[in-house]
Amino acid sequence: MILIAYDGSQDSKSAIEYAGTLMPGQPAIVLTVWETYVQMLARSAGPFGLLAGLDDVAEIDDACRTSAEASASEGAALARSSGLNASSHAHPRESSVAETILDEADRANALAIVLGSRGLGGLGSLLLGSVSHAVLQHADRAVVIVPSAKVAQHRNEKRRAHETTLV
Repeated sequence: MILIAYDGSQDSKSAIEYAGTLMPGQPAIVLTVWETYVQMLARSAGPFGLLAGLDDVAEIDDACRTSAEASASEGAALARSSGLNASSHAHPRESSVAETILDEADRANALAIVLGSRGLGGLGSLLLGSVSHAVLQHADRAVVIVPSAKVAQHRNEKRRAHETTLV
């Protein structure tokens, strides 16, 4: 069993496609982590959300969960078309997204975790995203981090340009 973290980004789509190439036919859980309204409020700087009533909070959480379930289903469909035996799962964020991914990998007894890297311009492209970095640093199982095709191409061009300057 492999656990694939999926948020709908191009990096996470690339991760699914790569996992299908690397581990065809394997059972997989495509996980989308979502935040509750209270968690979103805790991360925001302003008190705008404190005016919402309790019914609104439940409605917002239902919408977030529904969106996450749709995203996970989309990822599982992509995983199946990439050759994996995939199912979908949406789970609310626990202490952090990375911790939630690690906890879900434990629950699924996953042999590996697959996720995309975060492709940013400039200095950021040299670094992993915060979630992929945290998963890699705290995992007790194999972790495969896959850049999107665009990020991989950029890195390859940069490396090739560097090699020609050394010759």
